[in-house]
Amino acid sequence: MQIGPYQLANKVICAPMAGVTDHTFRELCRRFGAALAVSEMMSSNPLVWQSEKSQLRMGHRLESGICSIQIAGADPEQMAEAARYNVDNGADIIDINMGCPAKKVNKKLAGSALLQYPDLVQSIVRAVVDAVTVPVTLKIRTGWDQDNKNGLQIAQIAQDNGIQALAVHGRTRACMYKGEAEYDTIRSIKNAVSIPVIANGDINSPEKAQFVLDYTGADAIMIGRAAQGRPWIFREVVHYLATGEKLDAPSIAEVRQIMLEHVQGLHQLYGEHAGSRIARKHVGWYLAEHDKLGVFRSEFNGIEQAQTQLIALNDYFHKLAAT
Repeated sequence: MQIGPYQLANKVICAPMAGVTDHTFRELCRRFGAALAVSEMMSSNPLVWQSEKSQLRMGHRLESGICSIQIAGADPEQMAEAARYNVDNGADIIDINMGCPAKKVNKKLAGSALLQYPDLVQSIVRAVVDAVTVPVTLKIRTGWDQDNKNGLQIAQIAQDNGIQALAVHGRTRACMYKGEAEYDTIRSIKNAVSIPVIANGDINSPEKAQFVLDYTGADAIMIGRAAQGRPWIFREVVHYLATGEKLDAPSIAEVRQIMLEHVQGLHQLYGEHAGSRIARKHVGWYLAEHDKLGVFRSEFNGIEQAQTQLIALNDYFHKLAAT
């Protein structure tokens, strides 16, 4: 799949996830085969750009692959300025967020709330596309709710105003993440537009990835929550799409190595204090299968020191391997 001048190596993309797809996570996903890893959303409000959190998200030139930065907001001029700011800081692609269902985002009329206002969608898309020379992509849901599924209309607006690839999550905003994603709307959108369409929602296995590609005719698939604590899913999906064969699950030793690298990366990115706190949710995801009762996770969440976290993880995996 091609986005502007960028030819992606395969059809598998890591979805943007707030509080998850930071630099450390994106690097892991790319290493395991994600052709593109989109950043967590960044506010278009310039008043927050100099905050410590925003500055940590803006080291775009450190990216090892194509740097796609997602921006969120509701004001066309601010969105345009945010796009320019991120391109000046190294972004190769700007992605517009019109898919986030979170209340704190929607109450500011950003994210999926924008789907209620097609004219504003057009104004934002046009402003951002006109503001930068790099490709601009868009992520949406199928609509606001079941009675207002206007994904097809939004897709046409996107194409007519210069969007170069469109990612569609197969749920409405009202669905949040409940129930099952539907792919009929994505298939209809793919049949109606000529720009690349990326299917997203509930893609959690190589077989599901193949099914969604075949059913929707999409140009690529986007994996989000299924990669939490499981970045190797990209390796599994890429291999299956290329060969039709399933890879063996990673060994306990490899999971340990990946998780330790991830946790150490978080310590380095955020500093030991903040990094050790952020590491807790990731470790919980990694160990969900192994620590079903949550005994170790509860113990781990009480650890404040970064080095003590690493020691505890090593000890846990040595015991796990022994059993």
